[in-house]
Amino acid sequence: MTDATQTTFRPLAVVTGSSSGIGLELARIFAKNGYDLVIVAENDRIFEVRDQIAAQAAIDVKAYEIDLSNFTNVEEFYHLLKNLNRPIHALALNAGVGVAGSFAKQTSLEDELTMINLNVVSTVHLAKRVVSMMVREGHGKVLFTSAVASLAPEPYEAVYAATKAFVQSFAMALRKELASTGVSVTALLPSATNTNFFHRAGLEHTRVARAKKNDPALVAQNGFEGLMKGEEQVMVGSLSDEEHLKDEDFSINKTEHSH
Repeated sequence: MTDATQTTFRPLAVVTGSSSGIGLELARIFAKNGYDLVIVAENDRIFEVRDQIAAQAAIDVKAYEIDLSNFTNVEEFYHLLKNLNRPIHALALNAGVGVAGSFAKQTSLEDELTMINLNVVSTVHLAKRVVSMMVREGHGKVLFTSAVASLAPEPYEAVYAATKAFVQSFAMALRKELASTGVSVTALLPSATNTNFFHRAGLEHTRVARAKKNDPALVAQNGFEGLMKGEEQVMVGSLSDEEHLKDEDFSINKTEHSH
């Protein structure tokens, strides 16, 4: 950690869903590039991540254990950001979760609504608050973690893919709205990536989980570089790389999967 005077000379980045996977790698890359950090996740591993990053880079790292699928919690997080009294130079809206299985026969409505709240509602909510701050400051960069799955319907991930389609459409529309404000928007579209997404979505025993996947560090690096260049979107992998789920993928594990 460093003193408050020093932090005023460094840009500030906010990364959600940063306790593991792409979010963790994004946080590390921002730190390596001299950004102070605010990181947030719904589990206490976020504090280990804070300590690891702070030990490796001479920056200030603030970590919060907050479940962003809840409206009140997003408001709480926004007020924490506002009370820092610092401009936010970069916002990586990365927090997300997946639910997989037959919509009619296997998945839990509660899990799917929680996923919508995290992947869609909280993304809009936090973007509304922070992007408004950026516009007032006249600068900022926003990275939305979308997915290649946003580009086509995904049977057995019907609601998940729809959430990512929303994020993708929202990001592209917002980019055009903000074109003259000094705030740029970039969408990151990875194909299947080697994170704990597959465990959380109940996909450990599927062909998708066993197939070759992207390195999250590479996905994050490409996303960061695209964000810094102000690119419209960064695709890592392609639709042809995607494995498609089938009913037999769930014959081993037909339990419902929580957030």
